[in-house]
Amino acid sequence: MRSMFAIEEIMTCVPHRYPFLFIDRVLAYTPHQSVTTLKNITINEAQFQGHFPGQPIFPGVYIIENIAQSACFLLVKSAGQLNRQMVYYLGRVLKMSFLKPVRPGDQLVSTVTLVRTMNDMALVCAVSKVGENLVAKGDLMFGATPVAEQG
Repeated sequence: MRSMFAIEEIMTCVPHRYPFLFIDRVLAYTPHQSVTTLKNITINEAQFQGHFPGQPIFPGVYIIENIAQSACFLLVKSAGQLNRQMVYYLGRVLKMSFLKPVRPGDQLVSTVTLVRTMNDMALVCAVSKVGENLVAKGDLMFGATPVAEQG
């Protein structure tokens, strides 16, 4: 198991960039098994201007996106020498539960576990916590497709 990947290495595996990169640090990583990531929730993020004024709550769809990006890191990093010819897309949210709100000042810690792979697809289960409190959990399906040629 390896821990503590910084943002530079995260960005080699996850194609998202500011303002849509929702991983600040990888806390733990076991190839082909699991990853645990950290997202600092800060009041200066744009979504808090409207979600919700006076009572800011980190949107549930952003928690799903954090999990999806964490899964992408796990899948790409586990492939070994980063296969830049493939990109992983969230294909399906099989089930998702949101148990407590996530607010500015929280640290969202998500653990994604690889359940199985099937050809160019992968199934993961995930839990997200703030401290010891479970805030979300669910199962997601991903598909891999070749990267479109730039030109």
